[in-house]
Amino acid sequence: MSRRTEDRPQMTAEEFEELERHAPETVWLEFVNGKVVVKPMPDGNHSEIYMWLLERCMQLRPDLRLHPERGLKTEAYRKGRARADGVLVPKGSLKGKGEWSEATGVLMAVEITSWDSDTARRDRVEKPDGYAAAGIPVYLLIDRDDCSVVVFNQPEDGRYRHEEKLPFGASVKLPDPVNITLDTEPLKEFSG
Repeated sequence: MSRRTEDRPQMTAEEFEELERHAPETVWLEFVNGKVVVKPMPDGNHSEIYMWLLERCMQLRPDLRLHPERGLKTEAYRKGRARADGVLVPKGSLKGKGEWSEATGVLMAVEITSWDSDTARRDRVEKPDGYAAAGIPVYLLIDRDDCSVVVFNQPEDGRYRHEEKLPFGASVKLPDPVNITLDTEPLKEFSG
């Protein structure tokens, strides 16, 4: 007789961090919503979109830094571990931080969708909830599946109270504390 899923002991965040430390360099792991998931390696378009966003942030907010593939403690009681495609923070704020740092001071988390079967659940549902629970003011989702940019903000009680979805090509306002307006016209070249 097999044990039901809810009867199985849950992995702790500490156990996950130990597992992740021993994973091969070619594998990125996350601990999202109580499950270990493999984060897909980015393809060329994913990397180009990240670089486009990095350049915009540096031009418009030189006081901030957009760090790639940053490990964050997320979800209620810091039990989750998400590796955001990017985190926007004040310059110098990651000094002395470990691989999995508290979300305190993170102004925005960024995810760029990948072409895997878990994207819908992970990037559109679980990560917004985890980032909101961690108190990250803005979550930017660049959704390559439907060629849109989604801005989540106003985290409260583990959820973002506001969400705005705009098509590639639109002018996208990233609210306080980010205060950047993105012209997403260049993202159209990644459509289709």
